[in-house]
Amino acid sequence: MRDTVNSRISLDLKALPAGPGVYLYRDAAGRVIYVGKAASLRNRVRSYFLPGSQHPPKIRSMIEKISDLEVIVTDTEVEALILEQNLIKEHRPRYNAYLKDDKSYPYIKVTLGEDFPRVMLTRRHVKDGSRYFGPYTRAGAVHETLSLLRKIFPFRTCKQKEPPLRERPCLNYHIKRCSGPCCGLVDREKYRAVINEVILFLEGRQEDLIRNLAARMEEAAANLEFEKAARLRDQLQAVREVVEKQKIISGGFEDQDVAAVAREGDEAWVAVFFIRGGKLIGREQFVLKGTEGLSGADVIAAFIKQYYTGAEFVPAEILLPEEAGEEKAVIEKWLSEKRGARVLLKVPRRGEKKKLVDLAAKNALLALEQARLEEAARRDDEAEALAGLARELGLEGPPGRVECYDVSNTQGAYSVASMVVFEEGRPAAGQYRRFKIRTVEGPNDFASIQEVLRRRFARAREERELLAAGRIGSCQAKFHRLPDLVIVDGGKGQLSAARQAMRELGFSRIPAFGLAKEEELLFAESRPEPIALPADSPALRLVQRLRDEAHRFALAYHRSLRGKAGLRSLLDEVEGIGEVRRRALLKAFGSVAEIEKATPEQLAAVKGMNKKAARAVYEFFHGQGGK
Repeated sequence: MRDTVNSRISLDLKALPAGPGVYLYRDAAGRVIYVGKAASLRNRVRSYFLPGSQHPPKIRSMIEKISDLEVIVTDTEVEALILEQNLIKEHRPRYNAYLKDDKSYPYIKVTLGEDFPRVMLTRRHVKDGSRYFGPYTRAGAVHETLSLLRKIFPFRTCKQKEPPLRERPCLNYHIKRCSGPCCGLVDREKYRAVINEVILFLEGRQEDLIRNLAARMEEAAANLEFEKAARLRDQLQAVREVVEKQKIISGGFEDQDVAAVAREGDEAWVAVFFIRGGKLIGREQFVLKGTEGLSGADVIAAFIKQYYTGAEFVPAEILLPEEAGEEKAVIEKWLSEKRGARVLLKVPRRGEKKKLVDLAAKNALLALEQARLEEAARRDDEAEALAGLARELGLEGPPGRVECYDVSNTQGAYSVASMVVFEEGRPAAGQYRRFKIRTVEGPNDFASIQEVLRRRFARAREERELLAAGRIGSCQAKFHRLPDLVIVDGGKGQLSAARQAMRELGFSRIPAFGLAKEEELLFAESRPEPIALPADSPALRLVQRLRDEAHRFALAYHRSLRGKAGLRSLLDEVEGIGEVRRRALLKAFGSVAEIEKATPEQLAAVKGMNKKAARAVYEFFHGQGGK
């Protein structure tokens, strides 16, 4: 049930339902600026508007902006809590505390819905029957874990949902990193047993895994399967080495999470220790934004609700530095339902558990201090880079907004271009733009870059005129903001084409330079000699980051178009690859996607191929044979 009330004109608080639910505040533009849940919608919402109420400055600012109210009634307060978290994730309201960039936190995903499951990194947590482990705050930690798992367990790493049928197993099989489902060398049940062991490891149940491996090793030895027993012995040793590195925290074999908070301004850093079976198996740090004006209890509650919404595993105990406020009971009920067994939020006052919370608090404070130092150093480096760039290029001042352009195509096919934007030395990803080349036939970078610059600045001129006339708002304009500096990927030819387009449209006053790929030289229209930025200078690193980001963004768009057009036909475009070699490659690797991942040596090993043809295929996919 939904009720909508205009809170500025005719807000009838008495009409609000008395039961549990979620309320959303919207501003005059219709944007959701706050999402909250309540055991009694009537009491909670009325509390914001009672005469004489004393609210923190942040809440007073929010109340002044409320134009409309929407309520969603639920059957229980737990349902309201779940809905609240989903709506916060969807709308990212300005006045809610939220996990910074939680949508992009990496997970380890085990695709249990497949006959031969894969184990991979993902940044999307969806209900698809898979098991997810995480979230992690560092992709590096995920890659390290996956690398370790691949050394211990022989699961497949191919990307297809089902293993591609092959006559010969891949290299991973021969080095004991895969059990060979693509060639029928392992059945579904035995492969699933491997995946179950991977899950035991990821759950932190290494002691159970050690017992299983030891039993299987002894059985193999008793059956005189000495090669199998040796492989199991090596797995067992690898797992034991991991266990030995884990610190024993408790002799009680508990599963616990320990969380603590350090705060500064509008951010809270949360350190979490993961204890499984009494051993510390890992730790992570998270940043909670929008916490200014919130009590410590509110910050703790906000973190627990958002973190455990996406967490696959919920331990029996969560140790905290302070109570989770008035929401403690409903959070415990929700977590217990999620776990399928009782979950307690505890605030230890003494003993080993209190020491654990104190240690987590120390880690949170160290993380916050480190982040502040890194932020200050980054700002200094960015300021130095912009000042140095202005000095070397002869600009009037440090360029606040820099745009860099790159063209990507495959021998003239699927030609696209990118525009990336850096503001104050940092990527402004929301302002990146991409272009599909419309007027150019064949691999003509000069004409392509000219088309892109002409379209970009024509749109800028048009939007600025419409804005001045009040016919559109700034939120509708995508190109009206002008750069302080333009860089095009390429030499004098690309620069000359870009400058011609800018002159035609009246934007020649904006400085522009061409960046040569290999020499890292900048070309200016009015200078006969190129400019070499000082080696290892912040200015050079900034320009390299710009160029690399423009190339990455253009290449990603190019590959998406190429994929939609049908990857199979691409092999026909590779010089030296005819029908016979194309069929041989597809037979050996199963798909073009697998061919793209192959090394030159693997490609050359295919019947009918040679080193020259293999290099042509490799460079075709990896962009070394042109743009």
